[in-house]
Amino acid sequence: MTTARVRGIYTTAVTHILSEAGSEVVQASEPIRERFEQSFDAAPAAVSIETTRDRLGVEVSGDPDAVETVAGELENLAIDTFRWDDETPRGAVFDAAVLEASGGSGAVVDLGDGRRGYLNYDDADGYVDGGDRYRVQVHEPAPPWADDRPLVRPALEVGGGLCTLSRNRTGVSAAMGGDRAEELVGMTDFLSADVPDGWGLRWQHAAADADLEAMGTALEDAVTRARALEDALADTPAEPGEPGLLATPRTTAWCWFGRDARFALDGARRQVAATMPGHHRTKAADRAASAAVDFAEAVCGSLGDDTGVEGDEFPFAAVARQFGPTRGDRLEIGHGKPDGRLVSLGRGEVTDWDPDGKITLERSMSAGGSYDALGVPKEAGDVAVTKFREGRWWYPTTYKAADGTPKGTYVNVCTPIELFPDTVRYVDLYVDVIRRSDGTVEIVDADELEAAIGDELVAEDLAEKAMDVATAVERALSK
Repeated sequence: MTTARVRGIYTTAVTHILSEAGSEVVQASEPIRERFEQSFDAAPAAVSIETTRDRLGVEVSGDPDAVETVAGELENLAIDTFRWDDETPRGAVFDAAVLEASGGSGAVVDLGDGRRGYLNYDDADGYVDGGDRYRVQVHEPAPPWADDRPLVRPALEVGGGLCTLSRNRTGVSAAMGGDRAEELVGMTDFLSADVPDGWGLRWQHAAADADLEAMGTALEDAVTRARALEDALADTPAEPGEPGLLATPRTTAWCWFGRDARFALDGARRQVAATMPGHHRTKAADRAASAAVDFAEAVCGSLGDDTGVEGDEFPFAAVARQFGPTRGDRLEIGHGKPDGRLVSLGRGEVTDWDPDGKITLERSMSAGGSYDALGVPKEAGDVAVTKFREGRWWYPTTYKAADGTPKGTYVNVCTPIELFPDTVRYVDLYVDVIRRSDGTVEIVDADELEAAIGDELVAEDLAEKAMDVATAVERALSK
């Protein structure tokens, strides 16, 4: 049975999904223990699921088989869920060379084969200079849609939630203070497993709820993994060499949730606790929204199910008025790609807003080049008028000259749109529809969608949906 530790805004839903699928959630937080009518062990986790910093998806890291099991469950949530495997997974060991060490708090390092990492100066001994080489471990991987590089450190460690073995520590310590910390350190002497030479042991906060048996199992698991890592590095030179991968004791997969996936997660959470429509959609939009959502659900849940918290319609107007976007705001168009990358199409001003979930965004265009597929030159004074609607699978952008003359319309087909306070977010599905200034309408880039299917970037059912949408848009524009 796969054991999993879950943290972040999707925890309740993911806990329910994994439990229904036969996996065991361990090291559960206090709110989770209160919501579920089941017990949770304070046991080592084969896989850890963490919400990403931008709250748009999750990191799934751990034992390769366990990651495959859990990521496989999550990527089947909805048609707009995407999954990518990381080439720089958590815990991977590389020989690295500093590419640049000028200013800032850290340096970009070369990990080999085009991979890059980020090394904080405070984590390195002495002065860091360009060309310096280190043996590093990925401490915090980065999702493919983020601007961040994976954070690496020149020290080896293995952990699983209850405890961490580290090469840059000595002795036994605990992450918390007080009597419980002293108990954990003292109880270590009663465990059958010994801390390996050259490693230090640190008990984490989750160990505060563990009994002696769970502590023993956690330490044995960490020791086994530490020795496996030592074996994997046994034949490598003592000094770091050319940049490259040395060991991948664990794997990492990223799951990006689209709008439909977030509503599927709402449905899973609703099996356990009172859940407002758009629970995860609202929490993903703004950190400040989490407390408001939790308060509303707590109050409505205590009053019974006839208060509206169990409705079906996402309250876009209420959420947008409180957190954005509304008229006058500036929004970035976050153009996600099926390979995981995120491309910014620029920022614009919200010039029109509708409580039904519709906004109009205007952007000033720079001169030079031409508009994709339309074949019309970009000129100074051009304006792009884009109309978005929450949940829709497409959006049109009309390009206008300085005198207001339309230059053509470009309709992007994408996963259901989410209008977050600072960003319009979706994943582009390659195929698009254009309407030229002479009124001719055409579907373009269908060949790119076909190629993406062959490259396994877009699933066949999602590609079929994209073509259906493009065909419907083409028909509507041709009338």
